[in-house]
Amino acid sequence: MIEVKNLRKVFRIHQKPPGLLASIRSLFHRQYVDKVAVAGADFSVGEGEIVGMIGANGAGKTTLVKMLSGIVHPTSGEARVLGYNPWEKHNDLRRQISLIMGQKAQLWWDLPGADCFELLREIYQIPRPEYESNLKRLTEMLQVEDELNTQIRRLSLGERMKMELIAALLHSPRVVYLDEPTIGLDITTQKAVRDFLLSYRQDHAPAMILTSHYMEDIERLCERIIIIREGELVYDGNLQRVIHEYAPYKQLTVHLNRAETAAVDKDYLDRIGEVMEEQAGTIVLRIPRNQVTSAAAEILRKFSVQDLSIADPEISEIIELIMGGKEKPQT
Repeated sequence: MIEVKNLRKVFRIHQKPPGLLASIRSLFHRQYVDKVAVAGADFSVGEGEIVGMIGANGAGKTTLVKMLSGIVHPTSGEARVLGYNPWEKHNDLRRQISLIMGQKAQLWWDLPGADCFELLREIYQIPRPEYESNLKRLTEMLQVEDELNTQIRRLSLGERMKMELIAALLHSPRVVYLDEPTIGLDITTQKAVRDFLLSYRQDHAPAMILTSHYMEDIERLCERIIIIREGELVYDGNLQRVIHEYAPYKQLTVHLNRAETAAVDKDYLDRIGEVMEEQAGTIVLRIPRNQVTSAAAEILRKFSVQDLSIADPEISEIIELIMGGKEKPQT
């Protein structure tokens, strides 16, 4: 449904020189620098797939989403969304896509949600029975039936985002772009939005691209991620695979009694794995994946263990490792 080949975007930015005299000169002879926002992106997204797009601020995520929705024209490369060129702005395409930006509202603040949705019905030419059915289903799923006649400006941030979601999905788009949809929301509302998106995907199977700085969004919604660093796609693959490729270790947390912790031989721990934390009663070790079983068995045999847990490292740590351009750790 979405096909991207060597898509590139370069912005020409005016470089303001320091000093008053240089600034006056720049009025007549401006200097520009090229800022590569997206450098040759290649990927595809299929029906029913939610792809997470991760990167630091300024990495190029939003620019890429804007190109695929037709807002920004690329410098070079190709993209096909439902068979259309997005920046040619075909009405047939625009009726089948939707863009939700967590930092930019699309609804009219002085109108209640019901009036905003009625206006969107006219814009998208949604048949009345389909419109009423979609609106009823979406408002029930997001539990905002009682807020439909309240001005958008009088709603809480979480309620406004739910209204934005309804507005974006009212015409049953086949492609949905979600740019930071949970930014600024409280934990309860974030969870409600995630649950809603999973339920909507199950019922309608649109192709979705999600950008987010919240790792819970990515872990909960996406099986596949694309990582962008300074405009370049540095990883495209399964979320679980990135854990195994970039973190070939697990964290082993051992809880002992305080007296026994103080008596633990430090050289002995270093032979088992890398000591990440050592406090009264708790030792945290980083162990290569292929040695976890034997290391745990040896610790259980040698000490009176009160509790022992084995876990993968935090996804956010691994993403930071990749975005920082670091090499994969050695096993």
